[in-house]
Amino acid sequence: MELIFIIQSVISQGIQIAIIGYTIVFFALVLLFYVFTFLAKGLVWQKKQKLLRENKTKKLKVEDLIVTGEVATAIAMAIYLSRDLHDNESDIITIKKVSKAYSPWNSKIYGMRYFQR
Repeated sequence: MELIFIIQSVISQGIQIAIIGYTIVFFALVLLFYVFTFLAKGLVWQKKQKLLRENKTKKLKVEDLIVTGEVATAIAMAIYLSRDLHDNESDIITIKKVSKAYSPWNSKIYGMRYFQR
């Protein structure tokens, strides 16, 4: 059984795969951009409709409905810090002197420090 590679064919197929891959990734990123943009606008629109039904729109402006990046970051950080999943530990540090029991491994390292010729 013999494998024959034609370099021109391999290169052209590789270029085709790369172009198709880059195109798919680019369009996926554009699609995600529009999804997140319209999602944010849809949430603001939904909040406006809720306030219209409750007749509270006269008190609020459109700027009050928009959540800025700083506010979203502060909310995310507060949620992260409030969900501390670690054990509650005391802040007391105790240092105890521990005497090591004799072990052949301990004595070997002492013999390796001083190399005698």
